[in-house]
Amino acid sequence: MSKKIIIAIDGFSSTGKSTIAKLLAKKYNYIYVDTGAMYRAVSLFAKQNNFVGKEFLHKDKLINNLDNITLSFQFNKELGFAEMFLNGQNVEKEIRTLEVSQLVSKVAAISEIRKKLVAEQQKMGENSGIVMDGRDIGTVVFPEAELKLFMTASADKRATRRYKELIDRGEKVKFEEILFNVEERDRIDSTREDSPLMKAVDAIEFDNSDMGIDEQFERICALVDRKILE
Repeated sequence: MSKKIIIAIDGFSSTGKSTIAKLLAKKYNYIYVDTGAMYRAVSLFAKQNNFVGKEFLHKDKLINNLDNITLSFQFNKELGFAEMFLNGQNVEKEIRTLEVSQLVSKVAAISEIRKKLVAEQQKMGENSGIVMDGRDIGTVVFPEAELKLFMTASADKRATRRYKELIDRGEKVKFEEILFNVEERDRIDSTREDSPLMKAVDAIEFDNSDMGIDEQFERICALVDRKILE
């Protein structure tokens, strides 16, 4: 039996981290954890309870209600991946909206929230055999991960991908609004005090501005295979 490793995938929004992570999990029969979905679910909870909006954030109220938030992933056989559940309700569709995207970086910057979710994420990876993507996986959650990847691409390319996703989903959005959201999330994620988005020293950087999913996947699988054999 080949050894199991931890694969940590960090990077900017809309760089295809989740897509690559899902493909790797399927190929190697690993557990896939979308940490971004966890922060999005907390952001949805905050929005539903009027703790956060585009122009406000009631940080203390949200922190005081953290014990009322239960997150879980439940595998959907038809889709082939796990969906996000918030307090027992499937919120996979709700957390992917632009409205939640505009709130998540503010919510994710709160230290108490990061502490709660990082602890849950570390517990999930106790037995290795896991692919996890997010903003601080290789630097904070699993600094000992055998393979660390850092995904990046130009803001314009990422906004174009995100715009197409939302249009295909039936949302009425403007490209300029998406581009602003991408750049603003980059700014907040990279400058927050607690666990800012940064490339781990030993991470391999992938700029996929002009790289397709198939090419990325082939290159990354070669890296995984090499690590498994070490």
